[in-house]
Amino acid sequence: MFLKIYPQNPNPKAIQQVATCLRDGGIVIFPTDTIYGLGCDIYKPKAVEKIISITGDEKKKTSLSFICHDLSHLSDFTPPIENHIFKAMKRALPGPYTFILNANNHVPKMIHGARKTVGIRIPDNDIIRAIVQELGHPVFSTSVKDDDEIVEYTTDPELIYERYGDLVDIVIDGGYGDNNPSTIVDCTSGNIEVIREGKGDCSVFE
Repeated sequence: MFLKIYPQNPNPKAIQQVATCLRDGGIVIFPTDTIYGLGCDIYKPKAVEKIISITGDEKKKTSLSFICHDLSHLSDFTPPIENHIFKAMKRALPGPYTFILNANNHVPKMIHGARKTVGIRIPDNDIIRAIVQELGHPVFSTSVKDDDEIVEYTTDPELIYERYGDLVDIVIDGGYGDNNPSTIVDCTSGNIEVIREGKGDCSVFE
């Protein structure tokens, strides 16, 4: 299904439709504040496995993360976070950042992997955040890739639908995406370490 949802004031019925699809184990492609994401309910292991298979990310667990609506449920999935890290996250989020944090036992094993860490995203995009809020818990997510050797990410939702429409349940058209990925920040050591500079401005951590 190709589903148009406008970024400003997303249609509640469309949001409910997507959340129901995720609860039923469906796979959805959605806009973020950076690259379009490919995602599912974090508690649907078969859907997680299918996404990993689609993207070929079996050996690249660091690219896997999940999207939260806000920071209020962070303690459900991570051990206590140092105050300076939490303050940095509050400054940066919602925004184009992925924070790598230590995971607790509530994070499904296939997501946290052998290192027992998890990437946390809170995009500055009302569509996906409304979906997560309606679902009631995070959405597992990885970036939609392009087959082109030069262009790494597809920005046009219609082209994404042509490529992935037969592999997923819903492709959301939320307008053109970005081809600049999120800035990745590793906080697992207790320090704030930028390990990939992307769209997010690193000066927020200074």
